[in-house]
Amino acid sequence: MNMEIGNVIAPPAPRRLDDMQLAPVMMREILLKTMFRKNADLVSDIARAICLPVPVTQELVDLVRSQKLIEATGTLHANSGGEMGYQLTDAGKSRALDALAQSEYFGAMPVPLDVYREQVERQSIRNVRITRAELTRAMGHLILPPTLLDQLGPAVTSGRSILMYGPPGNGKSSISNGIRDAMGDRIYVPRAIEYAGQVITVYDPIVHSAAETQEDDPTQLRRSGTRYDSRYVRCERPTVITGGELSLDMLDLVYNPTARTYQAPLQLKSTGGIFIVDDLGRQAEPPQALVNRWIVPLEEGRDILALQSGEKFEVPFDTLVIFSTNFHPNEIFDKAALRRIFFKIKIDGPGQEDFLKIFALVARKKGMPLDQSALVHLLKSKYPAIDNVYANYQPVFLIDQMMAICDFEGIPYQMSPELIDRAWANMFVKEEAITH
Repeated sequence: MNMEIGNVIAPPAPRRLDDMQLAPVMMREILLKTMFRKNADLVSDIARAICLPVPVTQELVDLVRSQKLIEATGTLHANSGGEMGYQLTDAGKSRALDALAQSEYFGAMPVPLDVYREQVERQSIRNVRITRAELTRAMGHLILPPTLLDQLGPAVTSGRSILMYGPPGNGKSSISNGIRDAMGDRIYVPRAIEYAGQVITVYDPIVHSAAETQEDDPTQLRRSGTRYDSRYVRCERPTVITGGELSLDMLDLVYNPTARTYQAPLQLKSTGGIFIVDDLGRQAEPPQALVNRWIVPLEEGRDILALQSGEKFEVPFDTLVIFSTNFHPNEIFDKAALRRIFFKIKIDGPGQEDFLKIFALVARKKGMPLDQSALVHLLKSKYPAIDNVYANYQPVFLIDQMMAICDFEGIPYQMSPELIDRAWANMFVKEEAITH
């Protein structure tokens, strides 16, 4: 039975051990390692630790018990609904230690990669439909020309790649964050996935924002019908933001030689969400090399990763990639790379009218009274010196500077031509030779 929470169909919980599609040996070893590491002795506690329904956990416990690796303690726990206690036999402890030497992974049973693929399709970023009203609301803190929303709307709804370019300080990063906020719905992120017997951890509390904690009464053999597969965490659509630190090896599987497990790369963690490459052109890798790495994923909706053994395999690539750069695209990409980026949107600085709107908005928000003589001085004396080139960051910068000066001088927040001059002096560095 498919269950829908919000607009996304939730992953159904397994009903029997056969539904797991994992090798019995792998499930047995994760069970033994988890019991050993967590000292869990009740089926309800074990079920919570390995993130499976109680009936499926009981089936697994019975299977491993038949192999003489677990035994019943003969103790009924009165405060746990009369549950039977279980413990590892000596053979079970020995097997658990051997298994931990092979891989330190224990806890949530992984989701097989093929099963995860089905969930990715159910919650694809390409299924998201954002209306003009929703996008406008998410961008409410920004003053944008209407033509920009005309371009952004179809780009976001398509779930395809976007390149935003233009002079620095005009809100490319804020627009990227607004796009994320406009999505609004929630998806299911697996704690870990499995491929060829290897465990790859995916859920990352730094990247993924859990929407809620799933709690069931563990003593109930039948979980309530509203529950989904608890091997997943219900999260906001993820957003991964990288800047000048992005390198090509950050897009590969990360192998932990001590724990002998893998961690998903950034783009796999961002599945179903947004991957923002901010400040493209500031990385150590050339922009062309970074975009070349994305060509197959962007065009074919699949990425290719490699295990330590060198074996390569496909994972879903279901991510809205937003590249943001202060360079002109022709300076950093060849025509083939540009062709593969679906939407190219120039983010320009505001005109004088929008600049004044932003200035007034920021002043009101920060409790700074507007002063006509100060504004006239700014527009007539200061901006002509820089060819009247306005940027979205400048109102915030100038107002924050004036507030800092007022704080230092011990006077109420105010604007004046003199304060404008002092604030302006910190916005630009004078071109001059420094004698060493």
